[in-house]
Amino acid sequence: MLNDFFVVRKIKEGDIKVFEQVFRRYYSPLCLYAAGITGRTDIAEEIIQDLFYVLWRDRESLQIFTSLNGYLYGAVRNRSLQYCEHRGVRDRHKDKTFSESVEISDSTPEEQLEYKELEELINKTLGKMPERRLRIFRMQRFEGKKYAEIATILSISIKTVEAEMTKALQSLRKEIENYTQIL
Repeated sequence: MLNDFFVVRKIKEGDIKVFEQVFRRYYSPLCLYAAGITGRTDIAEEIIQDLFYVLWRDRESLQIFTSLNGYLYGAVRNRSLQYCEHRGVRDRHKDKTFSESVEISDSTPEEQLEYKELEELINKTLGKMPERRLRIFRMQRFEGKKYAEIATILSISIKTVEAEMTKALQSLRKEIENYTQIL
């Protein structure tokens, strides 16, 4: 443990040789650990490389209160689980999109045209939104994140997330109402 504090202090001071030693010592075992969680060695390597990149980039503000070993394995576990969760959301979205496209192919040409027009309208409306509002909307609707999670990721309050989602939904609702009145 005392050795870990020395190593962390040297990394915080920018000692590249100590950092390289830590990287060489932990890279392979951490890759195996991440691959065991994610089921993919390529993703595991990306997770470990990103972890060490962030560790070096943010070295000056590094706060490790446990052993270096515990810190690294905990970080890898969290990142690997985040990947698996994100992959699950993406797969569910892909499955939903596929099932919707199958339903659309069973519809009449007129219904397909209306669907395409509505899809274009929604994409156009989303394209007009301010960047932060669009990002919040996508995180909530497409990635399945909760308001509190979005607030934490973007370092904003939950009330701001709620307000941005309300504005996004209002503008979508208004455009869709205008579209349906034309029909």
